[in-house]
Amino acid sequence: MSSAGFSQETTASSAVPDPSAAVLYVCADRSPSMPELASERAVEEGQEFAQERGLRVMEVVTDLFGEPDPALRKGWQRVRALAAAGAVATVLVRWPASIAPEATHEYRYRETNWLQDQGVRVFYTWAPLAASSVEGR
Repeated sequence: MSSAGFSQETTASSAVPDPSAAVLYVCADRSPSMPELASERAVEEGQEFAQERGLRVMEVVTDLFGEPDPALRKGWQRVRALAAAGAVATVLVRWPASIAPEATHEYRYRETNWLQDQGVRVFYTWAPLAASSVEGR
């Protein structure tokens, strides 16, 4: 067995994340007239949300909007890897559809439940959802 395989197994099973460590995940639809606006707002809101709650955004991970299954997106795969490695205790997203559209909400529940099984919380940063933003079903 390679040492890399051993360290990954050890890290995944024994890592305890810093409770203030967060990853900000951004997957926003792009307007033809202002393609970066939604992403910029998501980052700004996420940074403000984190600061107000004493969280440290360790990394901002982005994906292109369109693929409904988050497991097929490179950025979401990075979020999962950070969670599995114990590098973050919190995932911040602007709203539920950033993880998976309402039409495929079962993907969102699959992913948020998996994160919670890793001991990772999910918070929505958009103000109307922020008060009750821990996801799970």
